[in-house]
Amino acid sequence: MRMLEATVKKILQARVYEAARETPISPAPFLSRRFNNQILIKREDLQPVHSFKIRGAYNRMAQLSDEQKAKGVIAASAGNHAQGLAMAAKQMGVKAVIVMPRITPEIKVQAVRAWGAKVVLKGDAFAAAAAHAQELIEEHGYTYIPPFDDVDVIAGQGTVAMEILRQHGGRLDAIFVPVGGGGLIAGIAAYVKYLRPEIKVIGVESEDSACLKAALESGERVTLDQVGVFAEGVAVAQIGEAPFAIMRDLVDDVITVNTDEMCAAVKDIFEETRAVSETSGALSLAGLKKYIQSTGASGETLICINSGANTNFDRLQHIAERTELGEQREAILAVTIPERPGSFKKFCRTIGKRMVTEFNYRYADPEQAHIFVGVQVKPGGEDRQAVIDKLRGAGYPVEDLTDNELAKLHIRHLGGGRPKEHFEEEVYRFEFPERPGALMNFLTHLPQDWNISLFHYRNHGAAYGRVLVGMQVPNGDRSHVEGYFDDIGYRYWKESENPAYRLFMA
Repeated sequence: MRMLEATVKKILQARVYEAARETPISPAPFLSRRFNNQILIKREDLQPVHSFKIRGAYNRMAQLSDEQKAKGVIAASAGNHAQGLAMAAKQMGVKAVIVMPRITPEIKVQAVRAWGAKVVLKGDAFAAAAAHAQELIEEHGYTYIPPFDDVDVIAGQGTVAMEILRQHGGRLDAIFVPVGGGGLIAGIAAYVKYLRPEIKVIGVESEDSACLKAALESGERVTLDQVGVFAEGVAVAQIGEAPFAIMRDLVDDVITVNTDEMCAAVKDIFEETRAVSETSGALSLAGLKKYIQSTGASGETLICINSGANTNFDRLQHIAERTELGEQREAILAVTIPERPGSFKKFCRTIGKRMVTEFNYRYADPEQAHIFVGVQVKPGGEDRQAVIDKLRGAGYPVEDLTDNELAKLHIRHLGGGRPKEHFEEEVYRFEFPERPGALMNFLTHLPQDWNISLFHYRNHGAAYGRVLVGMQVPNGDRSHVEGYFDDIGYRYWKESENPAYRLFMA
């Protein structure tokens, strides 16, 4: 209780409004009608740096001594914290150095420089940038401003909750908070539970960076082996020590969501507010929707936080691609039909009046044709199984690929590519860092007698490109394949037995 009171006191005393704005709560009438709950969106995308991070960064800097300000501040960040700190430093007239990985998208580098900070590009991952920041601290005496693991940063972020309770004085059932390192949810949970303990505080994490969920399940902080980068604003391997100490007993639940659900939430926010959220910014709305679907909540008042809108324009194409899947309006199916005239027409007649959103086919076998087809289904996907059952009832073998990442990322863009004769290959899916030399680094680590038999690359405006690689590996080396990949250090998934690959590429 003493820690809770101390945190709330710091929130009440936090100096944020010299730089940050009090952001409004926007109603979401379309979503409210659709889900039969009052859904509200806290608009942190309207901050001067289009993210809540300015709150914590400014409040932490406001605690610095004159001597510390004279020497300057530093942070390692590739995201919103970098921009928040850069703005705070400019406002206070303090030198700021931001160390960013070399793979950081240029739009974010330029945004930080526009606020007057010095940008140092170092390493291919956050760990290398953070290590270099510590070297610069030892050399120049800079003060490190952490993105989340600091009580003053937490207090600054906690002012979001202070505004919510002041702006919305009526019934409030739950607040949904995006979780990366935990600074925002720690501040919100402390303030809300101290004043209105009946309000649920629910964290929302990306499935592939769910460090808070892992910590709560283990009873202590754990470090994830791998972290996904699609929602890079919350791509954190371990929950912060200070945030976890504050909120471990205050958070009511943690919900995880996938890529498609985040993309659908980006569209929802745009339709409600005309704001283009980043994927981590829409994370809490994705969790809110999942909460309603899983609990059957009705007639409640629910608030989610749009935590940021710093997204690359060229990423929007990928978000749009995945939105229909996130809303479960499209089923992706692999269907086998006879290889003879009239088969496609008969297949379409079986589907009926449903819209065919995609159809990929290439001749490969004189008897059977494997087609890759997208079919429109009702929102929520409740009738997807009915479509599959109808096709199977008509005698068509069907494989449901709607949740198959290989199919969604690569196969739908690779229809028809097959070898003329049978040969053995190992197929893996990778995330390559977006930087010069990434491909050469990959090839250099492969033994010289391996043959690349398949290569497909796609970039989605992010720091990492998605790559599908097929390799002919000498029999004696097969048990050691993943050892070579571990040395390279890129994230990977084996896809040799994936049904999408077997049906369309093998």
